Amino acid sequence: MKKQTTLPVDRGLHFLRYGKAVVYCLLVAMLIILIAVNLNYWYVLLPVSIVILVENAVKIWAFKTYPPKIVCYVIDIISMLVLTYFSDGALISTIYIVILSEFYLYQKKLSASIAICACSLVTFLATFAISNVFNGEGVDIARLVVSAFNDLLIIVTHFLIFNFAIQIYRKNKEITSALDELNASNEKLRIAYGELQEITVLEERQRIAKDIHDTAGHSITTVIMQTEAAKLTIDSDPEGAKRKISAANLQAKHALEELRESVHLLSGTNEYLSLKDKLARILHESTDGTGLAVRSDVDDIDLCDAKSRFICNTLKEGISNGLRHGGATAFYFELKEREGAVEFLLSDNGKGMDPALLKEGFGLTGMRKRAESLGGEVRFETEQDEGFEIHLSLPTDGKSEGAK
Repeated sequence: MKKQTTLPVDRGLHFLRYGKAVVYCLLVAMLIILIAVNLNYWYVLLPVSIVILVENAVKIWAFKTYPPKIVCYVIDIISMLVLTYFSDGALISTIYIVILSEFYLYQKKLSASIAICACSLVTFLATFAISNVFNGEGVDIARLVVSAFNDLLIIVTHFLIFNFAIQIYRKNKEITSALDELNASNEKLRIAYGELQEITVLEERQRIAKDIHDTAGHSITTVIMQTEAAKLTIDSDPEGAKRKISAANLQAKHALEELRESVHLLSGTNEYLSLKDKLARILHESTDGTGLAVRSDVDDIDLCDAKSRFICNTLKEGISNGLRHGGATAFYFELKEREGAVEFLLSDNGKGMDPALLKEGFGLTGMRKRAESLGGEVRFETEQDEGFEIHLSLPTDGKSEGAK
């Protein structure tokens, strides 16, 4: 069963939602304090405060894009001008930084926050200047900057601290999101790897089952045919019948060995033998009690299981064919590693045949296809009364996709 994966929750949405609420609550508190400090003008400050609160509620929760908010920022500037005039500038800088906090929350680019902060500083000074004009005072820029210095410093400090915190939070959020995506990808890879393992095991079992059907089944069929032929000729051709029985005996041994190897592979308890040891055992079984003579020259080569099995099966098939079809009594076997390739040669002293009459049957055809699937090639050479030779060439490990 596949394990269900859940997508990470975007914690940034919670932050923005709570940040909006906190900013709005601070704005409400500042306006209440402003009205309480300037009760003489409550009839002006209260309606303006209500306008600010309604407009900011719409700006924060209703408008999702920046262009519609421009109207709200214009209303903010006009409202702040009125509040500055009737409150003599008390708490105005605090209200400014509360409203600016809402803007900073939504800006992904620091340049936009810098621009709005600069505009706010200019607007803050402009509202004070206009308020002085309405009060009949002249506008002295130097005196205005000095008197509003503390407020300007608060706005700038708020900009630095607030935006620094926002940038750290956003970078942390990006890292957290990347880690969540990485964990989700790793989980998907783990599931896919598990499925791949199951598929690989199933394919290996199907391959082994096919090997049992093709090789062992073919060998047992040949044994039956050889023994039946020997039974028919035992009186008229005792020597020929003897050779057929020897060939059938050897074929039965090879079939039994193939079945044992397949069972070991399926059970996962395959004994470890080097390729050279496996080939030596095949040669011993082939000569034991059969009267065959085999000379060999085998290098100790390390190959993957697929290539090792194929070489062993080719040796078995070659000896059985030479004995059964060619009446061979002696074989020469050679396995060498040359220039990144494994070279296999099996030659017998059988009767051979005219090359033009050579037709590849089940065994030779399967041998050729298997060699090609492993990235190699096989060829057969024979002449009348000159025996039969099998030449097989395979790439060493790492040279063939089939071997992998």
